[in-house]
Amino acid sequence: MLARPIPARLRLRLPGVSCRELFVACAMLGFAAYVLSTTARAAAESRPLIQDQIAAGEFGPALAAAREQSAVERESSFAEIAKAQLRAGARKAAYDTVAEIADGRVRSRVLGEMASMPVEAEGRGGMTMAQWGPLIQMITSTIQPDTWDDNGGEGTVQPFNNGVYVDAEGVMRRIKKVEDTDYLAEMRRAAMHELVSDDVRRSSPLRKVSLPRLEREIQLRLAAGEPLDEEMQVLAGLKRVQYVLVYPETGDVVVAGPASDWRLDRERRPVSVDDGQPIMRLDHLLVLLRRQAKSGGKAFSCSIVPTEEGLARAQKFADASSSTPLQPGQRGKWLEELRKQVGRQNVVFEGIDPSSNVAQVLLAADHHMKLIGIGLEPGTLKVPSYLSMIHVERGQSPPALDVLRWWFTLKYDALVASAERDAFEIRGQGVQVLSENELLTETGQEIHTGKSDVLNAQFAKNFTKEFPALAAKYPLYADLRNIFDLALIVELLRSEDLVEHAGWHPTSFCDAAALPIAAESVPRTVDTVINHRIVNRVNVVAAVSGGVHVDPRVVVKRDSIQTDGRGQLNSERQRSVPAAVPLRSWWWD
Repeated sequence: MLARPIPARLRLRLPGVSCRELFVACAMLGFAAYVLSTTARAAAESRPLIQDQIAAGEFGPALAAAREQSAVERESSFAEIAKAQLRAGARKAAYDTVAEIADGRVRSRVLGEMASMPVEAEGRGGMTMAQWGPLIQMITSTIQPDTWDDNGGEGTVQPFNNGVYVDAEGVMRRIKKVEDTDYLAEMRRAAMHELVSDDVRRSSPLRKVSLPRLEREIQLRLAAGEPLDEEMQVLAGLKRVQYVLVYPETGDVVVAGPASDWRLDRERRPVSVDDGQPIMRLDHLLVLLRRQAKSGGKAFSCSIVPTEEGLARAQKFADASSSTPLQPGQRGKWLEELRKQVGRQNVVFEGIDPSSNVAQVLLAADHHMKLIGIGLEPGTLKVPSYLSMIHVERGQSPPALDVLRWWFTLKYDALVASAERDAFEIRGQGVQVLSENELLTETGQEIHTGKSDVLNAQFAKNFTKEFPALAAKYPLYADLRNIFDLALIVELLRSEDLVEHAGWHPTSFCDAAALPIAAESVPRTVDTVINHRIVNRVNVVAAVSGGVHVDPRVVVKRDSIQTDGRGQLNSERQRSVPAAVPLRSWWWD
């Protein structure tokens, strides 16, 4: 008998792999294929079942079956169940079901469809208390009338609770009466204690806020026609952001930092009840997210710029009056005339919505810093004004009427990432002041020098070093720092693809129509920032320009981010994991 050779195309040689190992591998592949086919078949079979359950109004079983489906089918089933619940009048249960839709794009679409759906009356079915009267009368008049207490008998009939209730998933449950034993009372007290400990107004050294979950809860509240909770508008009382943590397994992007209770100060700004420092704001975050979606991460700024005509008039006025010393009592009138010659200064915004509160904070902080710089507002003991630092020896000419330029920009000590780049820590005060001397021509044109004289640079250095003390004295500066932190976080989300990594699709957060922000009046000019001092009978005049320049791209450049070699960030990420947090919770401690 001739042996038949194996065709060459079927010969298989795997170095280092025995026939037994090859057989086991093939068997495992076959089993995996069987499991996949079985799962697919089960999913396909569950579809008609869910449709039947929805048609029968059995929403609880339908939800349970939907949770066992694949991700795509699950989202579709949740959408159908939610709309069926809404049609049945179970509005709250419908929104609870929508909350289980993980994809923000699908969730937004479903909520939009639900908004135009006709809805039956809430709580359809069952009797109200007013409807029990006719039924009781019918029973007592037709069934052995003489036996009821109303007719002299011993029998009684009265309305009672149905003994059932419908839970959030649309499932009817029985009401069970239990004895109020010491054990149950203790359980109740423990539950109340747990609720108190979860109070959002309680101070926390590290509060976590999931941005995707917050967006979802905001969507659901708006769809239900309800206003946003106050804690939503202040990001659960966050005072600063210390960490950014990403959890792809649950679809969460978490910002974490210290938090406290809050109140509104005289300027209607939310501030901490502990130290009066501003609380972070949702509208600031939304403005920065939407700005970046349009600009692609470019810098944004605010500038206060004197006009060339005004500076030219001021220079001529100062030169003409410098030859004659001011008499006692003339200084106020002379200074007012000088400001009049300069006129108002223009406000220029770039890359930021000028009607937003973010723009208002940038402008207000910059203007106030300049008032401190030239002695029109008090600083701190370690931050004297520029004018107070000037010394003119006898016979020495005063400094020329150059324009002092001071501006706020970012200052972070470090941005640290975990080895897996799913956890980030922000270190540093966030804010610094830089300086430059600008030459002034006879026509009032400012010429950038790229240099700063000793006193000019000293003021900027002092302001930066003492920024925490200044922010404690003037909360406006801490508000500016919070905006810098949020701008850094938004750029980090973009540059590191953290949104895509978590599978988050921000829809309402980036849509001004879906989640509008109150607009404020757009500032176009401000009063002139200029001051005067007499040193050794010499008039010294200081005029200031500058602004705020925010470019977080420099901080989040990949080669600028340090790597945590000790694993501390990973440990913090594990301690903050949201897997055990209830579905509808968007913050936790």
